[in-house]
Amino acid sequence: MNGTTTDAAASAPRKNPTWVVATIAGGFGVFYAYAVWNALGNLIEAAPLGLNGLGWFLWIFATVFPILALAAAFAVGFRRPVHHFFLVMLTGLALTAVFWLNVVAYTTTNTLSLLT
Repeated sequence: MNGTTTDAAASAPRKNPTWVVATIAGGFGVFYAYAVWNALGNLIEAAPLGLNGLGWFLWIFATVFPILALAAAFAVGFRRPVHHFFLVMLTGLALTAVFWLNVVAYTTTNTLSLLT
């Protein structure tokens, strides 16, 4: 028996079932979508008040950031083992939550700096 075939088989990455990856991504996607929905709702609510450039940037970035975090977490984790993929998606969601708390804190304490 040749040692190279077993070494090659052992070093080949295991392929996760597509349904498992889709289920994990979809489950976390709902929470990422909630963050996008909240930011978009706040943008729509604040727009008639007359946002300045900083206000527009803040709310648009708050809307786009969860999408970027989801895409980055998916790109980093989908070829890894299932438990690693789960943890990468959870880390991206935690990063989104921290960012969202920072946006809420900033807009609450500095509301007048965002308006024209």
